[in-house]
Amino acid sequence: NVWMRKATRGESLRTKPGGGRPRRLNDLQLAELEELLKKGPTAHGWDNNLWTTRRVRKVIKRHFNMEFSRCGVWHILKDYLHWSAIRPAQQAAKRDEAEIARWKAEEFPRIERQARERNAYLAFVDESGFMMTPTIRRTFAPRGSNPVNRVFDPHGRVSVSGAITVSPKRTCVGLQYYMLADNVNFRGPSVIDFMKHLRSRLCGPITIIWDQIIIHSADVVLEYLQTVPDIVTETFPPYAPELNPVDRAWFYIKYGRLPNYAPPTIVKLRRTVEAEIKRLQGRPDLLRSFICQADVPFVF
Repeated sequence: NVWMRKATRGESLRTKPGGGRPRRLNDLQLAELEELLKKGPTAHGWDNNLWTTRRVRKVIKRHFNMEFSRCGVWHILKDYLHWSAIRPAQQAAKRDEAEIARWKAEEFPRIERQARERNAYLAFVDESGFMMTPTIRRTFAPRGSNPVNRVFDPHGRVSVSGAITVSPKRTCVGLQYYMLADNVNFRGPSVIDFMKHLRSRLCGPITIIWDQIIIHSADVVLEYLQTVPDIVTETFPPYAPELNPVDRAWFYIKYGRLPNYAPPTIVKLRRTVEAEIKRLQGRPDLLRSFICQADVPFVF
């Protein structure tokens, strides 16, 4: 055996002999495999962007003429390439990266500069809907037991418009919100109601930055804006929700505070959502973090 051979050769028996099967893919082949996988499954003929051990196994067979078990492929991905299972993010195909970069470099500095010249509040605005159907997140449970969220009204919803505001001197951060009646979506008139509410809470000129959606440019909204010269509206580039800090506030409530939340009534949903928003109003540190995490070149 190994120990007898070592003793015969006069080697020390204190050192443990190296064991295990030698690695079949060398460092150069692993680097080549990683580059192949980074191209994505669609580059290798599959219709969707999903890497599985079966698919990686086929890529290895095709390019290196080696057969691996699915367990072996998992070992290669996890231990050699240091890959992990990651949930993909979704982006609109119409997204224009060059325009987004230009907006951050040119448009937002202009918006912020002009707001300072007017001694105006900055108000990042976004609308969202909170559903009776809960936002799903993984949770711990006994093995083999699938937790169930019982939905009482799959169509029930509460629509909210929110604004993270920054004071004219860029020192104070706040959160204003406006909730509609149950099961009602925002339209032009309700957007005007929110701007009136925002105007009543902020004493001074306001620069609103919001998305380029139809309700923000409805005729009634444009007509109202002509009557209030102290409100100036600017828009984010299309398909760039990561630029809006309010989007991060909604994400925080839905995925951080209320995942798997299935209220028995829409009244309960409204009360809970409003309580969470009011909780955020008392957390300027979180509001600042949403602005800092948003991909806008803003400095307090």
